[in-house]
Amino acid sequence: MRIILIVDATINFLLGVLLLHFSPAIVTWLGVPPSSTSFYPNILGAIFIGITIALIIGATASDSRRPQGLGLLGAVSINLCGGMALALWLMLGHLHLPIRGFVLLWTLVVILVGVSLAELLHTRRMKNRNGWEGGAGSRASDN
Repeated sequence: MRIILIVDATINFLLGVLLLHFSPAIVTWLGVPPSSTSFYPNILGAIFIGITIALIIGATASDSRRPQGLGLLGAVSINLCGGMALALWLMLGHLHLPIRGFVLLWTLVVILVGVSLAELLHTRRMKNRNGWEGGAGSRASDN
């Protein structure tokens, strides 16, 4: 199972890097439909990087701590990668959007990052309250 997760993480990482560096030259080389902007491919690339991190968390957790499915830390990694990529685009991407577009997209950034921070704080509180070792779902006495 661990090998499958690592292979999947590698594939997602390569796709993420490719999409983060999305350019007309890559579109031509791959033979895929062009996009008028690299905004959406870049956001998708960041999501793939977040999925990579989630898969690595799952693959490196000990069997007793491995969550079933994505797990909370995996969800946090995906949300933070997507939210931070969107924030970078809004700050550095020279987007020509109406005010309502900026408000909507910044609201998404605040929600994604805010939910992730709340989840991390909750995980930390539960770890401290219950004496969990890794915060990935097991108690220290289970190991």
